[in-house]
Amino acid sequence: MNDIKKLKQLAKLVRYYILISTTSAGSGHPTSSLSAVELMVSLMFSGIYHYNLDDPEYPNNDRLIFSKGHASPLLYSLYAAAGKVTEEKLLTLRKFTSSLEGHPTASFRYTELATGSLGQGLAMGVGMALNAKRFDKLPYRTYVLLGDSEMAEGSQWESLELAAYYQLNNLIGIIDVNRLGQRGETMYGYDLDAYQEKVVAFGWEAIVIDGHNIPEIINAYQRSLEVTDKPVMIIAKTVKGKGVSFVENKNGWHGKTLNQEQLEQALEELGEVDKDIVGDIDPPQALQPEVIEPVAVADIDYALGEKIATRKAFGNALVRLFPKYPRIVSLDAEVSNSTYAQLLKDKYPEHFLEMFIAEQNMVGTALGLSRRGKIPFVSTFAAFFTRAFDQIRMSQYSKPYNNIKFIGTHAGVSIGEDGASQMGLEDIAMFRSNLDGVVLYPADAVATERLIEKAIEHHGNVYLRLTRKATEVIYSDNDDFTIGGAKVLKKSADDKVTLVGAGVTIYEALGAYDELIKDGITVRVIDVYSIKPLDREILFKAAAETGAVITVEDHYSAGGIGEAVAGALAAVATPVYIMAVTKMPKSGKPQELLEYEDISAKAIVAKVKEVLPKL
Repeated sequence: MNDIKKLKQLAKLVRYYILISTTSAGSGHPTSSLSAVELMVSLMFSGIYHYNLDDPEYPNNDRLIFSKGHASPLLYSLYAAAGKVTEEKLLTLRKFTSSLEGHPTASFRYTELATGSLGQGLAMGVGMALNAKRFDKLPYRTYVLLGDSEMAEGSQWESLELAAYYQLNNLIGIIDVNRLGQRGETMYGYDLDAYQEKVVAFGWEAIVIDGHNIPEIINAYQRSLEVTDKPVMIIAKTVKGKGVSFVENKNGWHGKTLNQEQLEQALEELGEVDKDIVGDIDPPQALQPEVIEPVAVADIDYALGEKIATRKAFGNALVRLFPKYPRIVSLDAEVSNSTYAQLLKDKYPEHFLEMFIAEQNMVGTALGLSRRGKIPFVSTFAAFFTRAFDQIRMSQYSKPYNNIKFIGTHAGVSIGEDGASQMGLEDIAMFRSNLDGVVLYPADAVATERLIEKAIEHHGNVYLRLTRKATEVIYSDNDDFTIGGAKVLKKSADDKVTLVGAGVTIYEALGAYDELIKDGITVRVIDVYSIKPLDREILFKAAAETGAVITVEDHYSAGGIGEAVAGALAAVATPVYIMAVTKMPKSGKPQELLEYEDISAKAIVAKVKEVLPKL
């Protein structure tokens, strides 16, 4: 029931909480929070929003994402008004021991996903809305609070077009148009028509309102529920700092809190606050997603010596393993015929999502799906993940809800003629930099399929680096692979040097072994298919038993395999020599490029012979 008087009292209470918590913290964004108070109070406490406060994980809860994550004081204050956060707790805002962080993270139990890097919340909402509509088939809705400044981000418009493409009528965005950004007026200021025209052009229903008029806001939400064929954007004109006269609509107050004297003045303006009032949130319907039982699957069947690209093995693995892991969803950036995600699309089309050339939205959407319990596989050329690195790095702050499997194909100079723009040469460094991320680089089809299954079973972000060209199957079907493992492919008691590689350079190392043995030089060859975490035991043993370690990788030296191995062996006297891509790549045959970059079998042989006299 819409009790306007009660909603106004709740809005006043929420403003009080925002002001006291930010002043206590001495930092934060009170003015950005104050502008959206009526928008959020009207959503949560008017009967529009359905949520079980005692069970944030309830499958049919409506979802609310603060894309403008700097408005976290508003988020926390809303749950204080709902009776789930005490005033005492609010006063710990931004303190080291508090779960109420400066921008929302999963440490606060009502946070859906971590936000704060602007322009990402809508993509997360796309993932949650897709999950409701396509996979769980539940009627819950996803709401995303957006700032007007962040609408300049291209990632927002990627999300807008994908949401319209998939007709996500269960996705409602709310743009808080308060005119002022961090350093002055936003791109469009109060030109609401500009937002409306753009949103409509992208295939959304647009509703323009006064963002402080509660009956008008409620009416907009009710109208949004009646739209059946497209997502809805509520474009709300608001006042930054609303409720505090001396900061209202004034530049220079972004990210600035009131001092104690100003707080007292603001609270006097606010007037009497009813701290006993509690906002009620209507419960969701008692609905659960259909449970799909896993089914046993056949094992792999590859022949030693068979040539198959690891990217093809990835596609084979998805199809083979899907019945066993029915929560798999494949997202691909319009290259599925090259990444071989197409194979899942052909067999299980409902679990394939075409995300087009919009990698940032693809990663954000995957995070939204992961939050709702799916296992998203996100595939594109390795080079193009660099475009989405902000989304990738932000996903780690949503732990434990980040469970994305990234598949980067066409890695390294060995892709050949396509040239430098298509060669993933920074990807290992990028994914290694994620705090708890796993980085895997299988050499053949057997290793690929085994590691795909290990990636599924591992809860957390995993990156698999795959090769374009067909490589020979060197492992037998019963070989085991583990996250954090490595394989010793060649070993003797007389090994002079250890060669360490992964992926395509394993074949170059094996070729070098064959040449060196002709000259009576024995070397150890190790496949560090798990780059993060590394198998330190095998590496330490090799360093102790041989005179030098030589790493070879089809990747730039910065942040790659060589630096990972050198870091692991930093306390060991055995020298580590790094062979990596050091010249500007160009088009050519794969073998020509490996020779050009001095990471071929021939170059390895030369390096071993150069190193031996120094031992």
